[in-house]
Amino acid sequence: MGPLFLELGVPPQVSSATATFAMTFSSSMSVVEYYLLKRFPVPYALYFLAVATIAALIGQHFVKKFIIMTGRASLIIFILAFTIFVSAISLGGVGISNMIEKIDDHEYMGFENLCKS
Repeated sequence: MGPLFLELGVPPQVSSATATFAMTFSSSMSVVEYYLLKRFPVPYALYFLAVATIAALIGQHFVKKFIIMTGRASLIIFILAFTIFVSAISLGGVGISNMIEKIDDHEYMGFENLCKS
């Protein structure tokens, strides 16, 4: 959503905040679902909540300092682009790793034999 908003001319701060809110809302629905199914490790989640909150506050502090120092909000765009790039590379790597593991274990991956009628 972030790059789409930037392309539409929405300021970077608004784009980043809106995209973050949308991700938080959609992921919180999964959290509620897992909690209702009793498959939610609460202590583990609280640990990650604390770590993510501290990291977000530290990151926000440094980004705000940098924007005030330079007077440019373009850092937000670069951070967003870098995050998307790292996510795409990571997802591709995980997919390739899973595929290699399934090939080694001779597991079914959804492909049919082309020579078989």
